[in-house]
Parts: sequence; C-alpha cells; structure tokens
Amino acid sequence: MRALFSVVGTACLTSITLFHPCSSFTLAPTFAVRGHFTPSSTFLKKNSRIATRQDATTLKSTTFDYALIFDCDGVIIETEELHRLAYNAAFKEAELEIDGETVEWTVEYYDVLQNTVGGGKNKMFFHFRNTTKAFPTSKASSIPETQEEQQALIDALQENKTNIYKAFIQEKAVPRPGVLELMDEAIADPKMAVGVCSASTKAAVTKVLDVTLGEARRKKLDVCILGDDVAKLKPDPLIYQTAAERLGIDPARCVVVEDSIVGLKAAKGAGMKCVITYTSSTEQEDFYGFGADAKVPDLGSRSVTLSAIFDPMKENGVHSEILAGLKDA
Repeated sequence: MRALFSVVGTACLTSITLFHPCSSFTLAPTFAVRGHFTPSSTFLKKNSRIATRQDATTLKSTTFDYALIFDCDGVIIETEELHRLAYNAAFKEAELEIDGETVEWTVEYYDVLQNTVGGGKNKMFFHFRNTTKAFPTSKASSIPETQEEQQALIDALQENKTNIYKAFIQEKAVPRPGVLELMDEAIADPKMAVGVCSASTKAAVTKVLDVTLGEARRKKLDVCILGDDVAKLKPDPLIYQTAAERLGIDPARCVVVEDSIVGLKAAKGAGMKCVITYTSSTEQEDFYGFGADAKVPDLGSRSVTLSAIFDPMKENGVHSEILAGLKDA
C-alpha cells in the first residue's frame, strides 16, 4: 500500500499521519525510519511529509526521483460528454430559463467551455456572466440579484449535477486505452510518484476513480488533489505546484498527462512536462503552440510506456525530448 506520512525527527519516527488521497488518520509511533529528504522550506512549514512504501512487514522511507501525474476527466476516462449531459439535466430539473428560453449547453459550446474555464462552478459563472450576461430564473426563485444569491444558485446546481454525474459514471465509465497499464507500471516503480490532479469536486472524482481504477489502485496513489483542495483552478498552476510540494519533488521532474489547453497551461505554468491525450473534442487545439511536450490520441494506441516518457529525462536531463517516435508531429 502506498501512503504519505508526516514525520517528526530525522533519525527516528515519533509520529505518523497516514495520508490516503482523500482522508488521513494518525498511527501510533511504532516504526524506526532512517534517511530523509530535504524538501523546500515552504513545504516543511506547511506539512512535512515523506512518501513511503509499505508491505506486510516493513515500512521504508522513500524519496521520489520522478512523478507521473494524471488529470482525471478526459484523461483517465472520457467524461466530458457525461459532464455536459449532467449539467443539462441539472438545468432542466431546476427549470432554468433566461428570457423564456431554457438553459442548455450544446456539444459545440461545451467544447469551448472545457478549453477555456476550469471547474464546474466557474463554467456556470462564465456562462451567465460572460455568455448570456444574465442569470436565470428557476423553479425555486426569481433572478438572483446579489452575489450571495448567485453563489447559492450555482452551489445548488453543482451539487445536483454531481449526483447526476455520479449515476452516469456508475453506468457508463470505461478507462481510456493504456491508462491503467501506464499507471500500474508507475505504481510498481518505488522511485516514481503517481498522482491525480483534477479541478472536479472530491465527490465526482472519487466516484470516477473508484469505478475506473478500482478502490485498491486509487489508494496506491501518492497524491490526489482536487478542485475542493485549492483556491485557484486550472489554468492556474496552483494544483500542480501543490502536488509537487506535497511530494517534495522538483516540478521539472514531473510529467503531467492532460487532455485540454486549460490543463496544459496549468502543467506548464507549474514548470512540468505535459503529455496530451486528446479527444474528439480537443484534437484540433494547438497544443504544441501552448508548449505541450507530446500529444497522442491515447496512451494505448501509441504504446506509451514509463520508459518512453522518463528514460530520456534520466539519461539526458530533465529538459530532454520525450516520446520521440511515438508522439504526433
């Protein structure tokens, strides 16, 4: 089982806080740990953690050499259409209308949203403030006038949308080709950190990961940072900066797998390499123009392996080209 631990002291372990992706609890101090890494001073001040590997009988401290971090929606699973359908279902149930017309997001419009705005609540705010320039009426109330009323409407819509989306995931979720194979390869490498960083809510992502990865594989992730955990969402780099800090690793040694311009900007802004696995909704985007290190239709069809990504970085330095011969020109 992989976990993250808080350590007090250097030669011996005096307290342990077990971190799983979405929860934590404290264990009694029963293990001696030798060796430690030196993370940034900010990291130490906020939350000093070392990543560990544990089998049935031993506990060893681990310093990661590299990290492979996955986005969720569109990367682990093609969920964007399910998100769109869930939003429209939530809008319909709330009976949203603007000037007598129902609120509904088309496929083409949602493609624009997902490549422009990170996070579900932000998408709705963008729609009502920038696109329609008006908030809707609903079966529960008239047009919300104050910021508090507008926030309350968005919060209620997001909560219902998440419940609808989770039901869709249970029925239809299938991982994208090659994702599980690459993730398992990375999990098996004790010097490779593996994580998920998604702008979606904890409830939505946990459901997706449990259905597509399985609970056992999800609990082996070394870091899982979600939209609820950070003050700024993609394209802001904060979510990936936070992941690197929690892992105690140089961002230049991290490779992110993303599917959108929004996610690409976040990864590159954090100083990480980024591999794009595009979808039918994003394949026409100029990913290389925004700094992508590689793009492929999916990980499986191009036989993307851990060595194809990281061997060039290990052999020739972190700024080396990756996925040569496999990525799109």
